[in-house]
Amino acid sequence: MTTRRRLLATSLGLPLGLPLGLALAAAGPGRSAGAQEAAPPVPRRDFTVQGYTTRGGATLPAIRTGYQTAGRLNAAGDNAVLITHFFSGNGQAFGRNDPDGPLGWWDAVIGPGRPIDTDRYFVVAADSLVNLNAPDRYTVTTGPASVNPSTGRPWGMSFPVVSIRDFVEVQKRLLEHLGVRRLALVAGPSMGSLQVIEWAAAYPEMVERAMPVIGTGEMDAWMLGWLDLWAAPIRTDPNWRGGDYYTQGRDPPIRGLTEALKLVTLHSRDRGWAAAQFGRRPAEGQDPARRIQDRYAIETWLEGAAAARARLSDANSFLYLVRANQLFLSEYGSTAEALARSRARWLVVPSRGDRVFPLEYSRELVAGLRAAGQAVQEAELSGGLGHLEGVANIAQAGEAIRGFLAA
Repeated sequence: MTTRRRLLATSLGLPLGLPLGLALAAAGPGRSAGAQEAAPPVPRRDFTVQGYTTRGGATLPAIRTGYQTAGRLNAAGDNAVLITHFFSGNGQAFGRNDPDGPLGWWDAVIGPGRPIDTDRYFVVAADSLVNLNAPDRYTVTTGPASVNPSTGRPWGMSFPVVSIRDFVEVQKRLLEHLGVRRLALVAGPSMGSLQVIEWAAAYPEMVERAMPVIGTGEMDAWMLGWLDLWAAPIRTDPNWRGGDYYTQGRDPPIRGLTEALKLVTLHSRDRGWAAAQFGRRPAEGQDPARRIQDRYAIETWLEGAAAARARLSDANSFLYLVRANQLFLSEYGSTAEALARSRARWLVVPSRGDRVFPLEYSRELVAGLRAAGQAVQEAELSGGLGHLEGVANIAQAGEAIRGFLAA
């Protein structure tokens, strides 16, 4: 398996080798695996904003974001679809970066004749600020691993705090650059769903439809605590050095980042998946009942998947992403106030086995939207992948998405 395929597998928290098969199996009506293999790579482009001021008031001399597009923008500039990505993802939502690379994480629903039909819509997907995949050559982002032009050294923890709203502001500038005036749809899973809701609240006149997948309308204390637990192992790694590990000769905090990604990976899966895949089976050749250092199969799998992912990620960016998520809708007095600003029609897509944003979060979001007089539809996902159903198995909601866009 290529490094890129390993990256996709571990970014989704899936067993190595599985995601490509899942994507091909979910190719959609009239699109065979062979047609997928023959499709040319989707070009990745680079957009720069000069002189950006964060929502917290800090000034950055320039920020860069990578993006990709499919389809054509119409003369009115109103047939655009924005796809926003999850915590460990980037803007490769569809297509391939290179001929033998993995398919994008929502490729099953984006393309000619698919629910998000690129014969009809101009689809844009971009890399976020402080992207976890900063070391990846296919990801373009500005964050703590980027060079501060005033010092010639990486920003590290001197990089300013950014929020989900900052992600939206950068996306808006990109869309304006591309000539987009109105969005027929903003859609994304997990952290992407937070961006969807921020978009609908911040720019209600621009958003016709909003589709938050495996998300929530509220960053409550329980979720704030979980995010802190995700981040904690990085800060306890001696190699983190308060974020100053970029100097040549210093080892990055791979151990702490690995432990953080183990938490994220297991949290993103359902208990039924763990039981079916591993049960109480010991790791091969090991006996936890006799030797304290021996481990169970799920422990060694989590270690291997997270360690592979950690080598392709940036620990400081992980911490900045955690804070950006914690600041979701922080500029409004309440979730109700934010939702009341929207003029969009909504399709809320939860996963029944979600452990990150349990089903009750989506139900509360739907109730809040209805209380605000919003038009809301629901399409519930099921299966053993828990939170990750909204990434790997979004094709389950394909017909609901098609109908939502047709209405």
